[in-house]
Amino acid sequence: MSIPGETMGGIRPDSDPRRPVVAPVVATGGVVDDSAVSWAAIIAGAAAAAALSLALVLLGTGLGLSSVSPWAFEGVSAETFGWATIAWISFTAIAASGLGGYLTGRLRRRWTGVASDETYFRDTAHGFLSWAIATLLTAALLTGSIAAMLGTGARAGASLAGAAAGTVGMTAGGATAALAGDEGEAHDGVVEYYIDQLFRRDADASPGFDRRMPATQAADESADMADPSATMSPRREARPQFPMHMGSRPEAARIIANSLRTRTLDDADTHYLGQLVAERTGLGQTEAEARVTQMHAALTTRLEALESEAREAADAARKASAYAALWLFITLLLGAFTASLLATVGGRHRDL
Repeated sequence: MSIPGETMGGIRPDSDPRRPVVAPVVATGGVVDDSAVSWAAIIAGAAAAAALSLALVLLGTGLGLSSVSPWAFEGVSAETFGWATIAWISFTAIAASGLGGYLTGRLRRRWTGVASDETYFRDTAHGFLSWAIATLLTAALLTGSIAAMLGTGARAGASLAGAAAGTVGMTAGGATAALAGDEGEAHDGVVEYYIDQLFRRDADASPGFDRRMPATQAADESADMADPSATMSPRREARPQFPMHMGSRPEAARIIANSLRTRTLDDADTHYLGQLVAERTGLGQTEAEARVTQMHAALTTRLEALESEAREAADAARKASAYAALWLFITLLLGAFTASLLATVGGRHRDL
């Protein structure tokens, strides 16, 4: 009786040196992936970073609104609020980017047979990609706020360039309002106030002023003085008290508006405005022209001051937008560095 696997000569067939050796096949549970990029880990880390960033931004907004107040001597100052905002944005960038980078490095696949320098580079690249995707997601969610903040600089520049034109437009608008309004109606604006001041009657002006010829007025006064017991002459009783000239104010507004555009008030306009003021207020021609000159100088000074204030406000807004953009750039760099660094830490923990 022979034993299975043996020949009659007592030699096993598989021990024949002339027989080729076949390597056993080992069944594996999966397919080996040698890709250098773990997109699943990158997307997971980016989603976590974007979510944490959004949560911290909302928290910072709530804390900021609770720390300011429109009332005087309450809440933090504007400078303190600005520095606190910068600090919170920097903390948000570091915390969110660090979390996303660490999760990306910790969740990526294990690389076998890869040198330590190559592993370090891959982990750094994974952290940077995670930060980039998270930044794009956050920008998409907050695009309205970012555009409004950065657009302030552009609007400030436009305001700075057109400050003088805006002042002239305000002047023309004031003159137009004066043309459209009645004489007894109050008008808002700087130009309207100075026109009112131009035609204002002095408190010590004679209430009996009229526009009759000086000879006629003198004759009536002589007659009244000759007979004190007589009643006042009918013509003198009927004389108008500071007659209202509906065309004087609109015409004066047009002249003043033109002088503000040309930056000068010539002698002819000064003389004519003096006549209008004299007819309206009872002043002499010389005093009326002096009032016109003083009014024009005061109005020009006031408008120049308003223009300077507008330029200063526009320049301040431009500087604020520039500083905000620079600080946002710095916080983005901090976020990229933190995400890349912590991705290497997470990758090292993954390989332990």
